[in-house]
Amino acid sequence: MRKRIQSVSCAVVLLLCMLLISVNNTQAASDVPILDGSYLTHDNESVGYDTKMTRGEHLLVGYSKCVRQGPGQIYAGGTTIATHSVDSVRIAVIIERAQKNDTAWEYYDSWQKENFNTDRVGANRALNVEGGYYYRVRCVHAANSDVSSSFTNGVYIEKP
Repeated sequence: MRKRIQSVSCAVVLLLCMLLISVNNTQAASDVPILDGSYLTHDNESVGYDTKMTRGEHLLVGYSKCVRQGPGQIYAGGTTIATHSVDSVRIAVIIERAQKNDTAWEYYDSWQKENFNTDRVGANRALNVEGGYYYRVRCVHAANSDVSSSFTNGVYIEKP
């Protein structure tokens, strides 16, 4: 009888501990809309870092950047950095835009750059764009045969 009381007591204590641990504060979902992994923000700039590969010995890091410079103007680009000097280090920069209620990003502009026998490459531009849209920068990074990608959040650009 005594063992049964101890077992029931332990079970009750265990149940109470589980209930107390599983209770957590729930918070309301963010009011910031999200489109294909990018938040649609009114921030002045956004930086996105590459998604890591499971294999690769040449590519260290890559990032993309989108900066609001004023109504109808952005500064966009990215950088690819290799772990050491490689035969070829490349970056492709893609500018995409969307409006708040869109279901997908649309292509706006792109360019690419390749450097040889070095460990980094950067490609940046100032662009005049149409206002009233969110703009994001998506980059594809490569060092020899290692490849990854990055993208920023959407930055709202006002009409000039």
